[in-house]
Order: sequence, then structure tokens, then C-alpha cells
Amino acid sequence: MSTMQQTDVLIIGAGPSGSSAAALLRQKGYQVTVIERQYFPRFSIGESLLPQSMVFLEEAGLLDTVRAHVDEYAFQFKNGAAFLRGPQRSFYDFTEKFSEGPGTTWQVRRAQFDHLLALEAEKKGAEIRFGHEVTAVDVEPEHPVLTVKYEQGESYQIQGKFLLDASGFGRILPKFLDLESPSDFPVRRAVFTHIEDGILDDPDFDRQKILITVHDMDHRAWYWLIPFADGRSSFGIVAEQDFFEKYGFEDSTDQDLESLFKRILADDPSLSHVLRNAKFDTPVRTLVGYSANVKHLAERNYALLGNAGEFLDPVFSSGVTIALKSSSLAIPLVNKVLQGQSVDWMEEYEKPLRQGIQVFRAYVESWYSGEFQDVVFSTRQEDRIRRMISSLLAGYAWDTTNPIHKNAKQRLNTLAEYCREALPQES
Repeated sequence: MSTMQQTDVLIIGAGPSGSSAAALLRQKGYQVTVIERQYFPRFSIGESLLPQSMVFLEEAGLLDTVRAHVDEYAFQFKNGAAFLRGPQRSFYDFTEKFSEGPGTTWQVRRAQFDHLLALEAEKKGAEIRFGHEVTAVDVEPEHPVLTVKYEQGESYQIQGKFLLDASGFGRILPKFLDLESPSDFPVRRAVFTHIEDGILDDPDFDRQKILITVHDMDHRAWYWLIPFADGRSSFGIVAEQDFFEKYGFEDSTDQDLESLFKRILADDPSLSHVLRNAKFDTPVRTLVGYSANVKHLAERNYALLGNAGEFLDPVFSSGVTIALKSSSLAIPLVNKVLQGQSVDWMEEYEKPLRQGIQVFRAYVESWYSGEFQDVVFSTRQEDRIRRMISSLLAGYAWDTTNPIHKNAKQRLNTLAEYCREALPQES
């Protein structure tokens, strides 16, 4: 093994949190080395961005490069979310929201989106080492050390003055440092693919909105349909394991998964009609037990960003927004550390980040228990209430001026009770 390499800040992972963190650090002039196990572009889900993320992309100097490639990569302009449950339809326009800030964004293929961010971080001076895998972590010294293996099987050690884990579902530091703690969410499985959606001139379908469909036979299960601008869509279903077992689920081959997916779709007449001309032409994948939590998000010489720290659920597309928010919060604090100043990571990073995550958590839990579904599909919504909900769905979970932000779970339950009073008249 060669002599210890040195850098200012080490980042594990070149996804949105890693690339945005690298770009923000380069604005401050630090040497940044990113260790990324895969080669980009690579497939990833989480394609429906939230408008709040535009603020963080701009802050990191990454928004212009995304905007410049919208047409080339068929990124779809997005202005809201639509919902479908049997004959019921509902939608929220994110430009009509309570919070200040952008009301539109894009639906993106993450392979190209993530690659664009990484390339722009490189242009700004970050070094990204693709195909390099972290095999050991030592955070005991004042300056953390990574042992890294690369393609030829050779290894090296690299030391940084600070370490950021942006490894997403890989959760490198939680695994090496035994930081993982069980999520209190039920174990859910996602089955997903990209399709040629075949949706032509459907007056009930808006390509500018993600479509979230509640399964007609089990309201704990739901589909996402995320249209791109070229007639294709990301398509997935999320449910607890017992739901899939009713369909004879076998986690074995792509063909089994595609057959499973089609059988589940056939049991939902409303969505089957929307996708009546769809073609499944891409291997179907699955991911199970993705919700995660950790004992803490940061210590004196390292911090966890994005999904490496916590992932809730894909239902409201909060993953990329939380990832970018975490970088936005963490980098000023890393700067303080590197300048020799003290940082209270609990008060200055973990609590502020979790404040918004807890708001997301409240309406994810409320969705699966049914309260938020009844809110979404109720016609008994005053304009001011709709704007508050629209802000949350647009990603503005850290806007403490939004009345629904405080005691979010309790207020969502109260709102659901109010909306349910109208259900007999609506049926």
C-alpha cells in the first residue's frame, strides 16, 4: 500500500448530496476528493424532483447545467402532483402554494441527472474517483482515514480533515461504524421499471405532474407514474410484503417481476385504462426494506448526508430534496470545523435537518394510515388549506411559517376528520 494520500474533505458517493456538497466546498476553495464505487451514468430511481430542490441546486451552482440539458435528456417540466383512487381524481398545482420559492421543477432520468451534477462538480475542481470502493473506515484519528480499493484490486489509504458520507442506500459509515438503528416503518417493497407509456391525448392525464395511484384493492399499496418528455415514464408500485405474497411473489428473475407487475396492474381498472397502450421494454427491478434510521447524523470529524442518514419512503419524492438540504446545512459547518471553530452538530445540523424530515414523516405515515389520502381526495378543501398542503408536497418541509408545519401529525389528523365529514355527500 502506497504512502497515505491527503485531501481537505473526503466524500463517499457522487450522487446528488455528494456532488452538491463537493460543489459547495469548491466555492470555499477546499480540496475535495469524492470516492464513488460505481461508474456514471448509472440507473437510479427517485426521478420526480420537488421545487424546493431548485433552491439548493442554485445555491451549489448546479442548476444552470441541469437547465441546459433539459431538452437533450427529455427532462419533463413538472408543476405539481396528481392522485388517482378508483374513480376519484385530485391534483395539486405547486405554483399555488403557501411558501415562497420556486413552484416548478423537472422529472428526470436519474442516470443523466446525477451524472450532470457530478460532471459539474468536477468542472468546479472536485476530484471524483469513479470505480473506487471504500473497504475500511477509521474515524478515531483527528483526521479520518479511508481504505479504498480500485478496479485492479489495488488499495490505497486517503486521509481528509473531514469526512462526509453521501453513499445513499450503500450507507457506508452506518455499516462500518455500527450506526444503523431499525426504522419504525413497516418493511415495504418497491417494484419498478421504465416503460414506453403509450399515453396519447388523454384529457385526464397531465405529463407535467407525477401521478400517484392508490391500489383499488388495498389502499396501503400505491403506484408512481413519473412521465418524461419523450413518451416514456418511470413506473413503480410500493406495498408491504404480504400484498405481494397474495400475487405469488417470487424474487427470482426479471420475467417473474414483470409478470407480477402486470398482474397487479390488471387489478386496478383506473390505472390500467391510463396505461392501456403501455409497453414493458426494460428489466423490472425490486428494492425491499429501504427505510432506515441511524443513531446520530454527525460527530466531530464526519457527517452523514441524504439517504446515508435516513430514508423515509418514496411516496412523496422527498429523497433528493432531503439529500440536497443536508448538503446545504452541513457545508457551512464543515467550513467552521476547517477554520478551527467549534460546531455543535446536534444543534446546528441534526436537529434542523430532522425538523423537516419529521414533517415529511408525518404525512408519509398519514398517507399509509389513510388520513392523508382522505384529505387529498376530499373536495372539502379551502384554498388556504390547499396551499399549505401544496407547499409540503412541493418539498417546503422546513418552512416554519406554514401553519401545518407545527405539530404536523396532529394537524393532519384534524384536517382528515374535517374532510371526512364530507365523504357521504361525495360518494
